[in-house]
Amino acid sequence: MTSALNARVVILTGAGISAESGLRTFRAADGLWENHRVEDVATPQAFQRNPDLVYRFYNERRRSLATVQPNAAHLALARLEQAWSGDFLLVTQNVDDLHDRAGSRNLLHMHGELLKAQCLACRADMVWPGDMDRDSPCPICGHGPVRPHIVWFGEMPLEMDRIYQALDRCDLFLAIGTSGHVYPAAGFVEAVGPRARTLELNLEPSLAASAFLERRIGKATELVPAFVEELLG
Repeated sequence: MTSALNARVVILTGAGISAESGLRTFRAADGLWENHRVEDVATPQAFQRNPDLVYRFYNERRRSLATVQPNAAHLALARLEQAWSGDFLLVTQNVDDLHDRAGSRNLLHMHGELLKAQCLACRADMVWPGDMDRDSPCPICGHGPVRPHIVWFGEMPLEMDRIYQALDRCDLFLAIGTSGHVYPAAGFVEAVGPRARTLELNLEPSLAASAFLERRIGKATELVPAFVEELLG
């Protein structure tokens, strides 16, 4: 691997890193997300069938962000980015803003962002910190209704070309708090070049754990700061 701080790094984070801040993971052991079936709140069909439920669900998720703060793992990744001289890309599956608030800048939200909306008419994306419903007008085109800026099941994640280009070139791929259930993110480890170092940091092995060269088991708030110290040491 390229030496010192010039290595090209790609980091993938999942729900596990935000769980330690108090946000519940995307899909609990019972298959529910905040007591709702994923099929009822996280698909285009659900939005067509019952938009009021979907709007209400994401309004509640948006409000919950005000009750949590970035944890030691988020802060350590922001510190790593600031100290790194090589290429650095942080890709998160999470729709919360904890990485943003921690100070991460070379950041991609591949599944969208809770604090944004998308117009169904002009397709523009916009910051949207408050509630929305079927009568919320687009502030850009003035008439189109808006939807949550969330990549639902059956939709294409964002910035995939950029992500795969970074994976192909990277020297280190690090996955933190991911389950290995959701594709395409679960397959990222298989997209890195043959000379790259691959490492999973997780509370328990993910479904993709066997594809990583190294695995460390424990809390993200303990493992991530320790690993960042290793890299910067």
